[in-house]
Amino acid sequence: MGEVSADSITVEMLREAHETVRRSPLNVIQTPMIPWSQTTLPLITSGDIHIKLENMQRTGSFKIRGVANQFARRLKGGNFVTMSAGNYGKSFAYACKHYRSKGKVVMPENAPISRSLLIQSLGVEVERVPTPRLMDVVNRCVQEDNMTFMHSYDDPDLIAGHASLGFEILEVIAHPDVVVVCCGGGGLLAGVAAAIKLSGCENTRIYGVEPEGACTMYKSFIEKKPVGMDAKSVASGLAPPFAGVLPYKLCQRYVEDIVLVTDEEIKSAVSTLYKAGLVVEPSGTAAFAAVINNRIPDISDKNVVVILSGGNIGKDELSSFPD
Repeated sequence: MGEVSADSITVEMLREAHETVRRSPLNVIQTPMIPWSQTTLPLITSGDIHIKLENMQRTGSFKIRGVANQFARRLKGGNFVTMSAGNYGKSFAYACKHYRSKGKVVMPENAPISRSLLIQSLGVEVERVPTPRLMDVVNRCVQEDNMTFMHSYDDPDLIAGHASLGFEILEVIAHPDVVVVCCGGGGLLAGVAAAIKLSGCENTRIYGVEPEGACTMYKSFIEKKPVGMDAKSVASGLAPPFAGVLPYKLCQRYVEDIVLVTDEEIKSAVSTLYKAGLVVEPSGTAAFAAVINNRIPDISDKNVVVILSGGNIGKDELSSFPD
């Protein structure tokens, strides 16, 4: 992908993508947004907190939104390669099957085996490699096998598709005070933030949340450029080897701050949500973990939205979390 300016991401572009996602033959769901007070989760503040349930999305995560917009703008029947720890790969494979495209997912070797098997069951090849080698293998597939790279977070069509989640939030709460979003490579955070800010919510504070051991966007904010690291976390979906260039630019423009949570806090959040009847994977709980551990400032008496971004977790994984 060539260098893309943040100025090219306009509200008109994002609204067009929102309509594309709504009408996609991949049947993207408009997920529920429920008041925290109507769950059995422990109340932590006097604020009016809503939870956006992307764990109920088709293919189990928000990723299908960006994929729907990406595939709508690509040549159908192509030969695509991507890199993913699981959720993007699952949505990518689902779309490849629908559009009868060939596909390959390059996965970090520490991603759950169950996710590799699921992606393969949809007819897409999987190659597992050490995280630092992900892009090397992708580049080999592009150069030697003439495959087209479909980026899992640093792609304007993908980010525009993810922006549909931001527009759905505004349909329920027109002017939220605070929105809390998980952050891996930054595609979801960038899309949601751009949609909300460009829709006229200049005063909304948007926070990204990363694991301490996989904090590429946090470090990018400090160094004022996109950086990489040897990312490691129980939240494998939030541990890409580097922050996206375009997501970084958009987050710099529209995001208040990036905050960090520990793996132990993420594990505890998985258990807390499960006890309340909400099945959420570690990567999907980061925003929730930040809120319940007081990482987000000044939310008392505020309208707050917390995104649960995915629910792809197996019984074997759930059994490893604390009661």
